Amino acid sequence: MDLRVAAPASVAAAAWRCGTSLARPWPARAVGGGGGSLRRSLSVRTSVATTEAAAAAAAASDDAALEARDSKTVVAVILGGGAGTRLFPLTKRRAKPAVPIGGAYRLIDVPMSNCINSGINKVYILTQFNSASLNRHLSRAYNFSNGVAFGDGFVEVLAATQTPGSEGKRWFQGTADAVRQFDWLFDDAKAKDIEDVLILSGDHLYRMDYMDFVQSHRQRGADISICCLPIDDSRASDFGLMKIDDTGRVIAFSEKPKGDDLKAMQVDTTVLGLPQDEAEEKPYIASMGVYIFKKEILLNLLRWRFPTANDFGSEIIPASAKEINVKAYLFNDYWEDIGTIKSFFEANLALAEQPPRFSFYDANKPMYTSRRNLPPSMINNSKITDSIISHGCFLDNCRIEHSVVGIRSRIGSNVHLKDTVMLGADFYETDLERGQLLAEGKVPIGIGENTKIENCIIDKNAKIGKNVTIANSEGVQEADRTSEGFYIRSGITIVLKNSIIADGLVI
Repeated sequence: MDLRVAAPASVAAAAWRCGTSLARPWPARAVGGGGGSLRRSLSVRTSVATTEAAAAAAAASDDAALEARDSKTVVAVILGGGAGTRLFPLTKRRAKPAVPIGGAYRLIDVPMSNCINSGINKVYILTQFNSASLNRHLSRAYNFSNGVAFGDGFVEVLAATQTPGSEGKRWFQGTADAVRQFDWLFDDAKAKDIEDVLILSGDHLYRMDYMDFVQSHRQRGADISICCLPIDDSRASDFGLMKIDDTGRVIAFSEKPKGDDLKAMQVDTTVLGLPQDEAEEKPYIASMGVYIFKKEILLNLLRWRFPTANDFGSEIIPASAKEINVKAYLFNDYWEDIGTIKSFFEANLALAEQPPRFSFYDANKPMYTSRRNLPPSMINNSKITDSIISHGCFLDNCRIEHSVVGIRSRIGSNVHLKDTVMLGADFYETDLERGQLLAEGKVPIGIGENTKIENCIIDKNAKIGKNVTIANSEGVQEADRTSEGFYIRSGITIVLKNSIIADGLVI
């Protein structure tokens, strides 16, 4: 009788990968007639061959899965954005990705943290407008030479530059043109192992494992993959929509369609993995502006196929879908495009909701930012509800409702903040400096006593005096009051960076 015990398939597969065999047949022992012994021996050998074949197949599948999740062959390109006119005046002296969010972060921290948490350690960041503060933040927050193990990775900021020749005198004309002007980087020695290029935006708020996206892209044999959101009827006409076939291949695009054109863009989102009940509620898919290209495909499209196209979303990808394999990838979680003052304001206040639609608090996938070594906030006799108070703040006998208070903020006695986003300060004024300013009738950084503020964004280092009221009680939608230190956009008052709001002013 053969008394051997079969090893589990996982153990056998591991042994196969190590070059050994747990399925080696033992010598047959005759029990009874010789014919029975021979049959048992043949049966054992057949079983062994089947086990080894299954082990080989399982190992090959495991290896393929590991290869599909190999982040060393992926490079991320984060687009620093255009002039940021819709976010003005927050972008008056800073690039869009450098705009503060959530009290202690900047927008660029979102894609950078997602890359780090996904194991992607090769990152280029393309910038053009007002990039000084963005460059400073990146060098402080993501300087991986300072004791952080980042392997063969890098984070490089690439500013738009002009070079000799007529072609070299153009600034970035769009997302595709920005990548094209630096496409020589993909011929560099550092890019020799790169297979896929991940294109990201620097002004979105979301948390995502990019390697899930990369794995799907590789396993489905896509040339380009587009990350998309399921959308319902109420919001569909605000987005660029895609139509897919029953394999998830993108076959049509439509930019903010309405009426019959909108209905024509309905798709079966169960194809992408959405549950049936949710698919019925969300029959549209919208591009997030997050793409993966095979490196050789990307270079061919930029250099030869569409050498004059400026934008990925509106030019290159819709045209490419007719010729190559473009796949949709479903992202069914929180995502927000921080492209306007209104979306910026609402996304910040949403962080203070209970429960929040998006949270920076995730121990497994944290959001990183610059280390500032600030002390805990000091809060004296104050009432705070549904709000975020960042570190290094001084709050004295005040009331704060549904607001976000940024780092180093100072809020005086009897101040009431409601639905307000306060971006904080870049530095502290000493008690001596503040005392001198007050003695001279000037306004120090922060908010003076007896001030009431509602529905407002307060940019960094703003100086708001005593007995001020900011409420836009007349419901003004748009106003440019630069000389008085504020703007109004979409009914939201924006106090400018470094501005002074005099004592007693009513806005």
